[in-house]
This record gives sequence, C-alpha cells and structure tokens, in this order.
Amino acid sequence: MANIRPSSDLRNHYNEISEFCNKYNEPVYITKNGRSDLVVLSNAEYERLLNDDRLYYMIKKGYDEMESGNGRPAEDVFADIERKFGFESI
Repeated sequence: MANIRPSSDLRNHYNEISEFCNKYNEPVYITKNGRSDLVVLSNAEYERLLNDDRLYYMIKKGYDEMESGNGRPAEDVFADIERKFGFESI
C-alpha cells in the first residue's frame, strides 16, 4: 500500500520518512493541500531506477538498430571484444 504523507511531515518527521525509504526501498508520496506533489525515494533506489532506465534505453536502441538493418552479427561483435580485451577465442 502506498505511503502517502502531508508536506508538513517532511519538516516534522523527516528522519522517519528517510528511515522508511532507506529500509524498504519504497517511495513516500507527499501531498500539498490534499493534492499529489512530490515523491521521495532513497538515493540508492533512485540510482537503481536510473540505471534500469539506461539499460532499457540501450537495449531498445540496439534492437531498433537491428530492426533497421544497421546491426552486426553477434559473432563479429564478440570477436571485436575478444581482440580489444585480449581474450582467447574458444
């Protein structure tokens, strides 16, 4: 269930909100005058979400390139990686 708090709780119960976000990796929704205003997350959870978003973007970009005919065969890509980093071919 969503944790929804009034904006006054940011001032009056900051440590409690911070502890909740860090302990459960869940957001706290802050309202202002009864309306949704902010979402508070722990820094770790925010970074995880950003990294997930970047990964999905890169996967989609690669998929779109393959669909448009701009991709390369996987064998060629892995051969380039092996050469670049000095891996022995199996």
